[in-house]
Amino acid sequence: MVMHCPHCHKEIPGKECPGCGAVIPTESRYCMECGVHIEEPVKRSEGGDEFDIDNRVLCSDGTCTGIIVDGKCTECGKPAE
Repeated sequence: MVMHCPHCHKEIPGKECPGCGAVIPTESRYCMECGVHIEEPVKRSEGGDEFDIDNRVLCSDGTCTGIIVDGKCTECGKPAE
């Protein structure tokens, strides 16, 4: 499944929401349509390092609460800028 960014129209890998069937970004933790929580672990880097809250990088989207891990936001999937 593929979705398109509403701003730049680039393809975004997608998956089906188990709650409502809408197409959502592959790494989403919540559905943007119905709000259901997607039960998948957040992907972490191979280093096995503990999360450092003091040095986290916040998502550049002003409305998102995610952090950047491995070059992508953990909530909305937006690439780091």
